[in-house]
Amino acid sequence: MNNSDLLNVAKEFGSPVYVYDSEKITSQYQRLTSAFKNVKNLKLNYAVKALSNVAILKLMNSLGSGLDTVSLQEVQLGLMADFKPEDIIFTPNGVSLEEIEEVAKLGVQINIDNLSILEQFGARNPKIPVCIRINPHVMAGGNSNISVGHIDSKFGISIHQIPHILRIVENTGMRVNGIHMHTGSDILDIEVFLYASEILFETAKNFHDLEFIDFGSGFKVPYKEGDIETNVEELGKKLTKRFNAFCKEFGRDLTLAFEPGKFLVSEAGFFLAKVNVVKQTTSTVFAGIDSGFNHLIRPMLYNSYHRIYNISNPKGKERFYSIVGYICETDTFGSNRRINEISEGDILCFKNAGAYCFSMASNYNSRFRPPEVLWHQGKAHLIRKGETFNDLINNLVEPDIPEINKKELVKEA
Repeated sequence: MNNSDLLNVAKEFGSPVYVYDSEKITSQYQRLTSAFKNVKNLKLNYAVKALSNVAILKLMNSLGSGLDTVSLQEVQLGLMADFKPEDIIFTPNGVSLEEIEEVAKLGVQINIDNLSILEQFGARNPKIPVCIRINPHVMAGGNSNISVGHIDSKFGISIHQIPHILRIVENTGMRVNGIHMHTGSDILDIEVFLYASEILFETAKNFHDLEFIDFGSGFKVPYKEGDIETNVEELGKKLTKRFNAFCKEFGRDLTLAFEPGKFLVSEAGFFLAKVNVVKQTTSTVFAGIDSGFNHLIRPMLYNSYHRIYNISNPKGKERFYSIVGYICETDTFGSNRRINEISEGDILCFKNAGAYCFSMASNYNSRFRPPEVLWHQGKAHLIRKGETFNDLINNLVEPDIPEINKKELVKEA
């Protein structure tokens, strides 16, 4: 997509608005499958939580992807997008046994990450095969909030608790058909990932009915010019060699699974917002936009970086701006960014807005969530309408409490 395309989207659908480029999603998917082309059985399960619009899920389905889900609702969205239950894996954390059993009834692959639920589920449903999520105690990821494989993480069952797992499996008679790990997002050092993989291979030897090994994901994508990213091609060569050797040692071909989310959709996403006001203070020039962290919370939540461009004036003189939102508290997208001169009414474009952006949006300050648009084969397709006031109040219920429903008469002066 070019600036002209994006400006036309903003003109047609208004701002703020999210835009996703299907071509970029497709090329990222193909890049990953190509990196592991020498694996006999490869399964990519798109992480729905990154971007859950049904149109995006249908695109993933058309590419041959499966789904990685973390809630019953994500499973239901996947089924709505015509995924077969067997192509969906359910990897929740801290949910109830009742939710897991409800998902299991749909025929979805269950992935369990704690001993208590494993024992309860196995005792009640010994014939339903499960995958087990292991915590390898390996620190990976670019931020403590997205590093999930370390020893203090709430995710997974510790590798030191393998004897407990084996006792539960033996006592319940349940069948373990998969083993899984996820070290965290924004993996920089593939050697750390490979080290964690060795722990997973060693763990897998304890389970003789395995059908797949799931290595999670967390591949880093570039956020800045010249930024480093996970070398998936090198990882593909090294992990493929080791995985194929393990399958020989294990005695049969297993499926190598990943659950990419950000890697597939981050760079495909653009967030467009209009400049409401340019405000000069004694030390800073602020560009205040018609959005806030209610629409894009990542910079405020964990200091993520999004490149910001003025697509209305791409050749203008560069100046330094702090881009801020309209939420009534600190609401900063970027401080002292060098951007082509900004005027009120200009459209700013935020890059890497495909993953964990709209999916984390809210109605904070009673603001509406924005529309979503899919750019496919040179055309813009609306895939979610922008919210209205009716959407905001749709589920409100006026309680039958006379004291708070009483309307005082306004006396004339």
